[in-house]
Amino acid sequence: MAFQQEKRRARRILAGIEEGTLRPAELRASVREADPALIYFIVRWIRAHYPATHPAAEGVLGRLVELSADNPSLAAQLKEGGEDTIVEWFEETYEYADLPAGQFIDLVVEKLEG
Repeated sequence: MAFQQEKRRARRILAGIEEGTLRPAELRASVREADPALIYFIVRWIRAHYPATHPAAEGVLGRLVELSADNPSLAAQLKEGGEDTIVEWFEETYEYADLPAGQFIDLVVEKLEG
C-alpha cells in the first residue's frame, strides 16, 4: 500500500511539471516534501524526454524553470538527490530516455522505498 501511495505522489509531481496539472504553490510544496533522490530522478527524466527540439519543451521546461525560481532550495535538493547511491545504480543500468513515465516512476519508487 505504501508503494502505491508513493507512486501516486511521484506521478503527481511529474504530471505537475510535465502537464501543468498542479498550481505552482502545490508543486513547490510537493517537491519540498519529496525525497531528494526522487526529485533528482524526475528532473533528469524530464530533461531526457524534453530536449529543446521537442514540441512541448517550452511549456515543460518553463514550468521546471519556474519551479527552480520559486524554490531556492531546489538546487540543494537536487545536489543531495544526485549523491544518493541509488542514482549511480540507476544510471549504470538504465537510460532515462528509454523509460516511459509510468514504468520509470514504478521502478524508482520501488527501489527508493525497498
